[in-house]
Amino acid sequence: MNGKLQAEKRETTTRGELRKVRMAGKVPGVIYGKDVESPTSISVDAKRLQALLRSNPHAILEMEIEGLVTQPVMITDVQRDTLSRELLHIDFHKINMNESVKAPVRIEVTGTSAAEKEGGMMQLILHEVEVECLPNQLPEMIAVDVAQMQVGDNLTVGDLRMPEGVRATLDPDTVVLAVLAPQKDVTADEADAMDDASEEAANQAKTGETVDK
Repeated sequence: MNGKLQAEKRETTTRGELRKVRMAGKVPGVIYGKDVESPTSISVDAKRLQALLRSNPHAILEMEIEGLVTQPVMITDVQRDTLSRELLHIDFHKINMNESVKAPVRIEVTGTSAAEKEGGMMQLILHEVEVECLPNQLPEMIAVDVAQMQVGDNLTVGDLRMPEGVRATLDPDTVVLAVLAPQKDVTADEADAMDDASEEAANQAKTGETVDK
């Protein structure tokens, strides 16, 4: 488990009641899952939730609800106001600790490549990679050491060092990051081409398609 989260069960779902929940510094939400007979409406502290979303939005949490059995959950959907970014609603999915789950895990780049020291540019194409594993094996991040990478090198999903028991769900050839030549050596047309390639790789990663090299 990555942390505990206190929640209160709520019965009403009218707009007026939801507004009162938010004015009280809480975020309305719901818990669902295949072992849940019907979705449970809850509210959680907004500040605590904000802290969780900043540190590890895909963490396995121990949900404590007064009068109910403590249960492991994952955050599956967050709704925010498009202008103020205020948290409006959150969905939790009850999980079985003995069954595999799929979740995105952030990529964390470490080190500085020799190419960067010479003016090259590191381009991170995927900021997250979806993995599958048991809940207690879900990592907070996947570290990528770029110290040995040279200009023209790229790193794919298949190159990532996954912890034991963790499997990436994306195609192994999907590009995670690339080392570009020094900016002064890149023409405008080449820069546009690289931007197009990066956008294509990101879109293909979302759909699970293969990235052509």
